[in-house]
Amino acid sequence: MQSEEVSVMTVDEVAEYLRIPRSSLYKLAQEGRIPCQKVGRHWRFRREALEQWLDARPPQQRNDT
Repeated sequence: MQSEEVSVMTVDEVAEYLRIPRSSLYKLAQEGRIPCQKVGRHWRFRREALEQWLDARPPQQRNDT
């Protein structure tokens, strides 16, 4: 298996990537405050969309997740 970056991430992977609790990530997803899609019962996140979302946030909101 190669160590390529995965383009679609799970809740666990995103929580670790953003260094936030899973519960906070679920709340952000349910409120539509983070780019994601629901596939069946599971939330999925595109790494590229997350990076753009992080870069686009105003500085005062970067500490306000």
